[in-house]
Amino acid sequence: MTVIKHYSSKNQAIAHANYPTNSIDWLTRLIAFDTVSRHSNLALIEDVQAYCEQLGLTVDLTFNDARNKANLFVNVPAGANADEVNQGLVLSGHTDVVPVDGQEWTSQPFTATIRDDKLYGRGACDMKGFIACALTLLPQAAKLSKNGQLRRPLHLALSFDEEVGCLGAPLILADLKARGITPDYCIVGEPTNMAMVVAHKGIAVYRCRVHGKSAHSSLTKQGVNAISYASRLVGYVDELAEEISYRSDNDAMFDVPYSTLSVGTIKGGTATNIVPNLCEFTFDYRNLPHMTQDDILAPIQAKVAELNAQMQARAPETGIELLQEESVPAMTDSDSAELQALIAALMGDDKRHKVAYATEGGQFTNAGIPTIICGPGSIEQAHKADEYVALSEIERCDKFLQKLLNSFTIN
Repeated sequence: MTVIKHYSSKNQAIAHANYPTNSIDWLTRLIAFDTVSRHSNLALIEDVQAYCEQLGLTVDLTFNDARNKANLFVNVPAGANADEVNQGLVLSGHTDVVPVDGQEWTSQPFTATIRDDKLYGRGACDMKGFIACALTLLPQAAKLSKNGQLRRPLHLALSFDEEVGCLGAPLILADLKARGITPDYCIVGEPTNMAMVVAHKGIAVYRCRVHGKSAHSSLTKQGVNAISYASRLVGYVDELAEEISYRSDNDAMFDVPYSTLSVGTIKGGTATNIVPNLCEFTFDYRNLPHMTQDDILAPIQAKVAELNAQMQARAPETGIELLQEESVPAMTDSDSAELQALIAALMGDDKRHKVAYATEGGQFTNAGIPTIICGPGSIEQAHKADEYVALSEIERCDKFLQKLLNSFTIN
């Protein structure tokens, strides 16, 4: 049986009384907002803001420079009878999703569709499923707070532009710092099949521009071949990738136990009979938490200097530019032992995992907030056509968050 529920842009300003009361309906509602990173997320944010304010909760927004995107931070304060002094736990999720361009979907990507106990739609697992579960929990948390029964503050943080470099979360963290708020813990709800991920790699993306000198291909000595010099640097990046894969300090707990370097794109040249004057390529570096960008950047910069000297000996106007386009820090497990113990107890599973992909978790740990990643769905479904989350995963997340809330409740 196929069930389709869709909130079109024409009726997104639905009366507050019609807000969903369960996670499946919330996920259906959230998927209907086309929040591909190149678009605004304000319609979704304003909808969630109205919902939270209806519950009597305080909502803070932080905007990008163009003010067409916003983060949302909601505070559910501890009850007046709380016997602990702390700054609470953040449930964190990003609202943006990746594009569907060029993908062949069997159903509409922005219309939630249930088939065979799976809910399909862009963002179903990455990561509106977790957000839906968190929103479903809020009314109960708000009621406990009002009745003085919430031992620990509970926060919800929704960000923009995670998929294009984790651009939104730093604004949330800067705002919290300015207000003197440092949450005790954070759970980032990226899809982990509800397993506890305690660390992940960082990522840095670089663009390399090789500026050569054009000449007719019959007169190669009069030119400087940008593609040839780019290929030498690409070869060096590959050699360095091989070298760091054999370091003695690799970490077997990661699904890929070493830091990686990978060339992703390359373009250059205009015609076969012209010595090319420009070649560009990009590469990314995914580092283990104990490694830094300098571990690869210093040797690459030394190689660039060597190649520059060779090129400029032939034509002074030539050379190589190395530009950093993206940087997301690794998430460490060095300060999260207490949070890990709490999560393990609630889940009845003591297993810890470390992963190669990056999340906003590294930004939270860099801000001094112990963080783990745990959310419904599989990362293997993310970014694909017919992205889905199993309904059983949503149920597991609901139960986990309920246990978490119960652990904060004063009986």
